[in-house]
Amino acid sequence: MQEEYIEVQGARVHNLKNIDVKIPREKLVVITGLSGSGKSSLAFDTIYAEGQRRYVETFSAYARQFLGGLERPDVDKIDGLSPVIAIEQKTTSKSPRSTVGTITEVYDFLRLLFARASDAYSYNTGEKMVSYSDEQIVDLILEEFNNKKINILAPVIKSRKGHYRELFEQISKQGFVKVRVDGELSDIEKGMRLDRYKTHDIEIVIDRIQIDTAQQKRVLESVKTAMYHGDDTLLVLDNDNGKVRYFSRSLMCPSSGISYPKPEPNSFSFNSPKGACEHCNGLGSLNEVNLDKIVPNKNLSIFNGGIAPLKEQKSGWITKQIELIAERYGFKLNTPVKDIPKEALEIILHGGNEKFDVVSKQAGITRTYEINFEGIANFIRYQFNESNSISIKRWASNYMDEIVCDTCGGSRLKQESLYFKIADRNIFDLSRMDLIQLAEWFASLRGELSEKQQIIASEIIKEIETRVQFLLDVGLDYLTLDRSAPTLSGGENQRIRLARQLGSGLTGVLYTLDEPSIGLHPFDSQLLNHALRQLIDLGNTLLVVEHDPLTIAHADYILDFGPQSGDHGGHITAKGTLKQIQKSPHSLTGAYLSGRKEIPIPKKRRKGNTPIRIQEASLHNLHNLSLSIPTECI
Repeated sequence: MQEEYIEVQGARVHNLKNIDVKIPREKLVVITGLSGSGKSSLAFDTIYAEGQRRYVETFSAYARQFLGGLERPDVDKIDGLSPVIAIEQKTTSKSPRSTVGTITEVYDFLRLLFARASDAYSYNTGEKMVSYSDEQIVDLILEEFNNKKINILAPVIKSRKGHYRELFEQISKQGFVKVRVDGELSDIEKGMRLDRYKTHDIEIVIDRIQIDTAQQKRVLESVKTAMYHGDDTLLVLDNDNGKVRYFSRSLMCPSSGISYPKPEPNSFSFNSPKGACEHCNGLGSLNEVNLDKIVPNKNLSIFNGGIAPLKEQKSGWITKQIELIAERYGFKLNTPVKDIPKEALEIILHGGNEKFDVVSKQAGITRTYEINFEGIANFIRYQFNESNSISIKRWASNYMDEIVCDTCGGSRLKQESLYFKIADRNIFDLSRMDLIQLAEWFASLRGELSEKQQIIASEIIKEIETRVQFLLDVGLDYLTLDRSAPTLSGGENQRIRLARQLGSGLTGVLYTLDEPSIGLHPFDSQLLNHALRQLIDLGNTLLVVEHDPLTIAHADYILDFGPQSGDHGGHITAKGTLKQIQKSPHSLTGAYLSGRKEIPIPKKRRKGNTPIRIQEASLHNLHNLSLSIPTECI
């Protein structure tokens, strides 16, 4: 039989004064009190730490040697302790590859949904992509080209440069005598080659045939041969009008012939080479040099900091090279940047092919050699991308800005991944919706799916809706799935982890939480408290360090720490229900909750000083916000 209480005896961690306490199970227990009075020392450094230590003790000696030892907290005894999970205020990930979607696993289910139930469209023409079996292709050829002369072609080169002499030799050795090069049929000749500097399209002529129903077997053999040489793609050329029809075992645009590989979950992952944008490597953004940061003040000279990266390089190798440029273009290092000739400034910033003579004297020998200046912007870009030194990368980042990738538009994905759609939405469209919009979209989705799609997608959609609802329950309806994890606040991270625990369905667990209401509006606090109740209803115990009056009022049991902070804290000054705390003469928290004490409202307000002005802020969910914030006031 499970014990009714978690009993702590003789806790002395940090400033705790040998306290004894019984914590009721399957209740919302709030620990409150002054900052530094010992709340976290009990919840995290004593109870959670002991729970972790006991968990590690269940491992084998071999496994424990890799985990390192966990010290026993300074406490005499803890009885009735359940498995403990801490949900603290800390950033879950500093990786720019982590997003709200990945850490909540909602994006993982979206990837699965799009891999199984989406329709593919051509990024070239917008047409719906099609794929066929060999038998279907044969039936279509017999139907569409009946009584016509056709060429069945296997594409081997598409829009690539080269002379391809070896390729033609290889095709000839395989027994083929004709090819179609850049739209023209020709015989394969000995030593045949193309202009290596032009792009070419090359197809092997697999068969030339007059189509009728008696040719079904021959057409099937030709289709299989063309698929083998054409990487699951073939073309049918109508000899009468020169029109081309594309067929593929893979997804293919029937007009342009572009094809996509069969979609898999990784096709929609920006953390996989199969799905990630090749230009930004799945980050959605690039770091680019900002010339305004390199040249912050054109009225200053190079010597006085007009070109910021050179400010501390007055005698270095780069400065010597710039002296050569100055000598050739007739200016000095104390000339204001605005007066430096345009051509010279272009070389300083971006480099060029112009050569400069450098004289070197070593060991009494004088040598002269030529150099070309790479440009400060290129130097900074190279150091940021290639240097292994963190300090050098940090230095280079001072002169760079993060910009949206111009290839993927911030989606992080390859172009073809964005043309798989469900109800006219691609996966990036869904990632940009806030969670409440996403929930509404999925609520209306089933009516837009075909019967086959509903069978495939129903369980996946159910998992997505469940996870999104848990996030809504903890007041995170404003977040989007593409929000980068490092930009989340500690409170947002904590509530995301709380939502994941709601979704796990665990029971009999002791959860320790650190101020989950921080940063919440009272309306959102109500949603949070409802979510906490859901965890308790599953048979769990919640130990919450909290100052929020609304959360304290929802508590089943309260521990008030004090009487002061630091060495003067570490005591439980009051415990019990909200009414008992309010009536306690020893509880400072109770005095404020009951109204016996209150924070005086000032009669006079400061007018404030020169305001901070913000113009058209649009980061995350801000919509071109402009405002003024007065300084020197609250």
